[in-house]
Amino acid sequence: MKTAGYPRIRVSGGPLERGERYGSLARAQVHHARNGYEHSFASKGVPWAEAVIHAQGYAESIQRFFPNIWEEMRGIAKGSGLPFEDILAMNCRTEILWHALVSSHRTATGPSASLRGLGECSSFAIAPTHSALGHTLVGQNWDWLVHGFDSVILLEVEREDGPNYVTIVEAGLLAKTVMNEHGIGLAVNTLVTSSDGSTPGVPFHVLLRALADCERVFDAVELLASHPRASSGNYVVGAADGAILNIETAPGDARNINVQVAEHGKTFHTNHFLDSVQGGFDLAPVAMSDSYVRLSRLRELVDVKAQAVTIDALDHALRDHTDAPGSICCHPDGRSDPAAQWSTVMSVVMDLENRVLHLAEGNPCQVPRKAFDYSGFLQPNLVKA
Repeated sequence: MKTAGYPRIRVSGGPLERGERYGSLARAQVHHARNGYEHSFASKGVPWAEAVIHAQGYAESIQRFFPNIWEEMRGIAKGSGLPFEDILAMNCRTEILWHALVSSHRTATGPSASLRGLGECSSFAIAPTHSALGHTLVGQNWDWLVHGFDSVILLEVEREDGPNYVTIVEAGLLAKTVMNEHGIGLAVNTLVTSSDGSTPGVPFHVLLRALADCERVFDAVELLASHPRASSGNYVVGAADGAILNIETAPGDARNINVQVAEHGKTFHTNHFLDSVQGGFDLAPVAMSDSYVRLSRLRELVDVKAQAVTIDALDHALRDHTDAPGSICCHPDGRSDPAAQWSTVMSVVMDLENRVLHLAEGNPCQVPRKAFDYSGFLQPNLVKA
C-alpha cells in the first residue's frame, strides 16, 4: 500500500540537460526501477544482458525518428549514473516483455505454461457535454508491478522546444499518463498480439513521450499512423476543447490502427482489442484475461447514457473491486510469482480545461484523491522565449 506522495520533480532546458536533471533528481527511483525490471525480466526467462541486447535493436528507429528523445534518454543515463544501455532497455520494457510472452505462447504445451502479462490499466475519456463540470475529463487506473510503488514520480517538464507537460511515470522512463499545456490529455492501455515482440520500429514508451508534444487530438492519430510501431498499444486522447478519441494500434504501420469515436460523449478501454487485429491475433485471453470484466464494469458504473458524470462518480468506478484481485482497483494476486505481481500504483482524473490532476498516489481504495493544480505551469497560451 502506498501511503506517502510520489516525488514531484521539475526539469527544464534542452533535451540532454533536462534528461540529466531528471536522472539526477530521481536517481534513487531510477535505480529502484532498473533493479525491479531485472527481477521481472528474469521471472519471464529473460536475463538482463539479453534484455539489453534486445533493446539495442530499436536504437536505429529512435535515433532516426526522434533524435531529441534519444538525447533525453542519454541525459537520464548520465544523471542517474546508469549505463545508457540500461536506460534504453527500461524504455523498451514493453517490447522485451512481449517478446518473452509471445515466444512462450508459441512454445506452450500445457496449462503449466505461464503466459500472464505484466501490468494492466482501465482508461476513459468524457466529453464536456457529458461531464458535470462541462470540462473534458481523461484518466485511468495504472496497474503495474509492485516495485512501481517505490519508483513512480510526478515529472514536470518545462521547455522552450515544445509544450510544457506533466507525466506520471516510472523513474527512468520517458512518459506515461500525460497532460500538456495545449490541454491534451493522454491515458494508455497495454495491448498484446501474436505479432508483438519481434516487429522493428519505435518502442511504445518513446511514442508516449512523442505524444506529449501534440497540440490537437488528430495530431496523435497522425503521429501513430506515420511512424513504424514496434508494439501494440492503446491511447485514450482528449483535448480541453472537447475532442476525445480512442486509438487502438498493433505493431506495424497505418494499416494496423483502429480509431474509435466516442459514444454518448464517452470512451472506455482496458487491455483487449475492441476491433479486429491485422496480421495477428489478440493475446488478451491468455495474457490479461481480467480485461473483459473491467471494461464491463467501467461501462456499467459510468452509465453510457448519463449526462453529467462527476469526478466523484469516476472515483467510485476506479475503486471498484468486482472480480478482485484483477479488478479495476487492482491488488497483487498471491497466485503469481512475487516478481510478477502487480497492483494499481496510481489513479488519475485529469480536468483538461482547468489543467488539474485529481490523483490518488496508490490504490484509490486506500489513498485519498488530491488535486494538483497546473493551471499556471500549463498555461494554454504560454509564450516561449
